[in-house]
Amino acid sequence: MFGTIFRKKYPDFWNKYDNYFKENKETDIENTRFVVFDTESTGLDIKNDRILSIGAISILGNSIDVSHSFEIYLNQEKFNADTVKIHGILKAGNLTKFSEEEAIIQFINYIRDGILVAHHVDFDVAIIDKALSRMNLPKLKNKRIDTGVLYKMSLPYSQTYKHFGLDELCNVYKITKHDRHTASGDAYIAAILFQKIMASLKKKNKNLQLRDLFHSQKREGLL
Repeated sequence: MFGTIFRKKYPDFWNKYDNYFKENKETDIENTRFVVFDTESTGLDIKNDRILSIGAISILGNSIDVSHSFEIYLNQEKFNADTVKIHGILKAGNLTKFSEEEAIIQFINYIRDGILVAHHVDFDVAIIDKALSRMNLPKLKNKRIDTGVLYKMSLPYSQTYKHFGLDELCNVYKITKHDRHTASGDAYIAAILFQKIMASLKKKNKNLQLRDLFHSQKREGLL
């Protein structure tokens, strides 16, 4: 009885999101929805910096669903002129912008229970989680994949200590860096990169399973 009385109440959008994870839906790679995303922010300080934009795109059945992409810009409570030359997002301008809360709600509704994919995914997840904490909500529940770590799975063990930036991997796979350093542009680039890495891994392991994608980068290949 007391558990029911003191159970924290969350908004409807979060309860809907939470319900996606209450079913055990083990599936194969081809039937898994991957959500490749990126955030642009005022800086790299998770605690003090703020999200400027979020871009995301879905992959299902080895196809990038361009028609079902996501892009949103946030009102700038903070402004860092030094980072404008990187992302190009001005404090004013003609872009339609939303409050942080509304942007996060729309992002949560978009990702559902998809597996999150990003280059340096820990940062993007952490800055989203920090925004959620300001809304008095828990952290993201989605599994996540870092394309940098995933790439290392295709390499000999002796090379897995290296750090691989997004630009470097674009050069490796000859991916055009169109709209680089915009959230939607980087999400699309990372989606193409994810597909190419997956093709390499499937060539290396004909029986590649979804669970293999979450193995530690310290392991050798897919073992």
